[in-house]
Amino acid sequence: MLIKNTSLKDYFPMIRTREEILTDIEGNSGLHSLFHSWKEEQQEEFLNFCTGAKGVKILYDSFFKEILNPESVPQRLEDWLSLLLGQRVRILNVLPNDSVRIADENSLLITDIVVELENGCIANVEVQKVGYHFPGQRSACYSADLLLRQYKRVKDEDSKRERKFSYKDIKDVYTIVLYEKSPKEFKDFPDIYIHRSQQQVDSGLELELLQKYIFIPLDIFKKTQHNKSISNKLDAWLMFFCAEKPEEILQLITQFPEFRPLYEDIYELCRNTEKVMSMFSKELLELDRNTVQYMIDEMQDTIDEQKGKLAEQRTALEEKEVVLKEQVSIIQEKDAALQKKEAEIETLRKKLAELVK
Repeated sequence: MLIKNTSLKDYFPMIRTREEILTDIEGNSGLHSLFHSWKEEQQEEFLNFCTGAKGVKILYDSFFKEILNPESVPQRLEDWLSLLLGQRVRILNVLPNDSVRIADENSLLITDIVVELENGCIANVEVQKVGYHFPGQRSACYSADLLLRQYKRVKDEDSKRERKFSYKDIKDVYTIVLYEKSPKEFKDFPDIYIHRSQQQVDSGLELELLQKYIFIPLDIFKKTQHNKSISNKLDAWLMFFCAEKPEEILQLITQFPEFRPLYEDIYELCRNTEKVMSMFSKELLELDRNTVQYMIDEMQDTIDEQKGKLAEQRTALEEKEVVLKEQVSIIQEKDAALQKKEAEIETLRKKLAELVK
């Protein structure tokens, strides 16, 4: 059951009032100008999460990387990855995001973090505001890119150590995707919110194939959790990522008090009006770009679909035209045969008339 009639400020006294935040904004010309450049609903969203009227969108890139920074607080990301992967995880390095993305793939991406784990595996954690079209093909390409990066790095390390390269030193690569709004492919599984995939041989032959995937549609997770208690720590993490209602946050920190320090960090951050406004403004710009890109993709899909239908119709007409031409040819042949017979009959009639004389 959700906790009601209690405000977040009762748990987090550092949360400021709407009036305090507006005083900060109006007292600084730069902040005043920035605030009033936003749409009214964006102003309300900002004030709502800063005052605890609504939860902060943890999936915003700036907030995600601030609260789950793998360099300053690696234990948080380690805890979530350990639960998700079903094994103890320790982050060894944060890798630069230098992979080559096809076209403009960053356009719908909110967050993209690549980490090397203690056991040599690489995990890429990305958050998508709106799921890409062709999610399987895209993830396979990016996973292949991760695997190639690891192959090159292992070869370089072996070369530096003057050690012979061995493929056994190449470890698993995990592509982990969180969807705020999942692609249509996931809608066929309304009760499943964690999809795991890895390559297998159909004969049962055991080969250590290295590419693994985990897809998490958070919109489906939220629907499955409606009016339910959080049943385990992994679900608690997913709720942390997407909880927006104060009662959901209170339920989370009541059942799992270890999340309370994360929210304390969030609301301490919200006390720095200038910094959090800059972060929020950056997110708005990115979301605008996401929306435009999504509209382009949707319109392109519609155009492609209409082109496909037109091509089918054109093919059908051409086929009908061929059939029609064949039918005309048959009719013409029959007509010629008929005329020939009529000519033969006329000849016979003339012969008959001559015989009668």
